[in-house]
Amino acid sequence: MATANATAPSVVSGTTPLPSSSSSSNSLSSTTGSTLAGNFQTFLTLLTTQLQNQNPLDPLDTNQFTQQLVQFAGVEQQLKTNDSLATLVSLQQTTQATQALGFVGKTAVVDGTTATMKNSSATWHLNVPSSATVDISIANSSGQTVFTGKYTAGAGSDIPFTWNGQGNDGTQWPDGKYTITATGKDIANNNVGIAAQVQGTVSSVDLTQSPPLLTIDGNSYTVSQVKSIVGSSN
Repeated sequence: MATANATAPSVVSGTTPLPSSSSSSNSLSSTTGSTLAGNFQTFLTLLTTQLQNQNPLDPLDTNQFTQQLVQFAGVEQQLKTNDSLATLVSLQQTTQATQALGFVGKTAVVDGTTATMKNSSATWHLNVPSSATVDISIANSSGQTVFTGKYTAGAGSDIPFTWNGQGNDGTQWPDGKYTITATGKDIANNNVGIAAQVQGTVSSVDLTQSPPLLTIDGNSYTVSQVKSIVGSSN
C-alpha cells in the first residue's frame, strides 16, 4: 500500500463579508415589546378608572385584574427570553465565522470519500478499527468504477491510501475528482466498518452559509467535519 501524501493546492484567500444578524427578528421583537408596553399602560389606565368609579356596594372582581397582570408579566418575560436567545444565536454565528476564517490556507483532514487527483495522484486516509482485508473501489465523477483492489491492512486510525490514477487495465485516468469506497473483512470474515478521510488545503470560506462552508480541493465541508489541522501551506 502506498503512503505518499496528497499534493496540496495553492491557497486562494477568497472570503466574503460576515453574515448580518437577524435584524428582522430584532425588529419584530422591538415592535411587539412597544405594543405590549402600550397595551399595558392602557390596561392600567382603565383599571384605575374602573376602581375609582366602582360601586362600593358591588365592587369589581379583583381576581380578573390579577390574572390579566400575570398574563402581561408572562408575555413580557417571554419577549425578553426571545431577545436573549437571538443574541446567543448571533454570537454563535460570529464565532463560527471567525473560526472558519482561521482555517484558510491551512491543510485540513476532513471526513469524506471524494478526493481531487492532481498530477496523477490522489490520497485518502482510512480508519480501520481492526486488522482486515480491505476491498477498495474508486469511481470517477460520473460514477464509473475506474479501479478496484484488495489489500491487507492492520488496525489504524490514519492509514494513507494513494492511487496513481491507473485503472486495472492500465488506463491512465485524467486528473479530477474521484470517490473511494472501502469495505473490510476480519479474519473471522466479519464485516469491518472503514471510514475515509481526505486531506487538502482550505482555499476559501463561504460565510453566506450557516454554518460556514470550507472549500477544500473544490469540495465543500463544514467546520464540524474537520478532524485535524496538519499545518499551514507556504
